[in-house]
Amino acid sequence: MPENDDLTFLRLDRPRPGVALLTLDDPDRRNVMSDEMTDSWVRALDELAADPELRAVVVTGAGTSFCSGGDIGWIASEPDASVDRLRTRMLAFYRAWLSIRRLEVPTIAAINGHAIGAGLCMPLACDIRYAAAGARLGAPFVKLGMHPGMAATYLFPDVVGRAAARDLLLTGRIVDAEESQRLGLVSRVIPDEGFLDEVLDTAAGVAETAPIASRWTKLGLAGAGHRDIEAALQWEALAQPATLATTDLQEGISAARAKRTPRFTGR
Repeated sequence: MPENDDLTFLRLDRPRPGVALLTLDDPDRRNVMSDEMTDSWVRALDELAADPELRAVVVTGAGTSFCSGGDIGWIASEPDASVDRLRTRMLAFYRAWLSIRRLEVPTIAAINGHAIGAGLCMPLACDIRYAAAGARLGAPFVKLGMHPGMAATYLFPDVVGRAAARDLLLTGRIVDAEESQRLGLVSRVIPDEGFLDEVLDTAAGVAETAPIASRWTKLGLAGAGHRDIEAALQWEALAQPATLATTDLQEGISAARAKRTPRFTGR
């Protein structure tokens, strides 16, 4: 795993057993997605993807912001560049930050403050999102004169549905934490004080679940889920028996009968 000294504008910690905490760490610039942070993000995720002990990942921001999105200076740095040149740059940027989707363990975005533009799309690529009470979220791409990026036109409808996605992306408006929960952008709003500790406690609970069952459940829920109920039944008729054949299933049943906490091993 990369040492924090090797990461720029990013911290990687292990606050709970099986839980990794990624902290976007450029608070003076509201955790903007700079080239340096992007490179560190890719290296950290490569290491996490190869970690067999990993059970859950939490992403948060240092300071009062979660992430202010792409670097406006970087975006506007080549006014004379061809569309093809810009397309190549943007695809690499999108794929770097959305690589969190390839992790097989549950991912949780702890949105501690403002999450704007691409800085909101990245948490939409996570499995679960919690917001601090003072957080504000939005994707004001059109207000800057640009089409949405970072898979916004896929992630927003997937997370909040088509109507809310059109509202948010076409108006570019910023919403507070409470409205974010009503729209479905986040699952829960947590008081600012003690916010990260509560999210990490939740992640620790996720890390204690059976790893194989957790990974397969995440896979079954990928994207917008199955196209219809028959597809879900066919998937589950394979995935559930696969977990019934594990040692963890026997441990889970034994622990439930003994009214104790199960000790899952991923076998």
